Amino acid sequence: QVQLVESGGGLVQPGGSLKLSCAASGFAFSSAIMNWYRQAPGKEREFVAFITSTGDTNYADSVKGRFTISRDNAKNTVYLQMNSLKAEDTAVYYCNAYRPSFGNNYWGQGTRVTVSS
Repeated sequence: QVQLVESGGGLVQPGGSLKLSCAASGFAFSSAIMNWYRQAPGKEREFVAFITSTGDTNYADSVKGRFTISRDNAKNTVYLQMNSLKAEDTAVYYCNAYRPSFGNNYWGQGTRVTVSS
């Protein structure tokens, strides 16, 4: 059974930091492209960052320089370190695992991040 379980969300003040985790199971994690997406209230879900199986990364312009995605294949976990948080980063953050060669596209249940003073 495939599972993606996000954790680490919460309430933080502007300028603060949070680190999200996504623990994966039930598929070959090390071969998956791992993504973070987010959905703010009343908005479409949007791409935040990805990391490939070889460690290549890419970020949305809105988070570049502030967020860092990383993975630990030994722990089947992907992380999102978020620094210098802004009110506009408030959203539910979703972990996604993508294995295009196998037609796999898995989603977690999301973790809420609220940036507010």
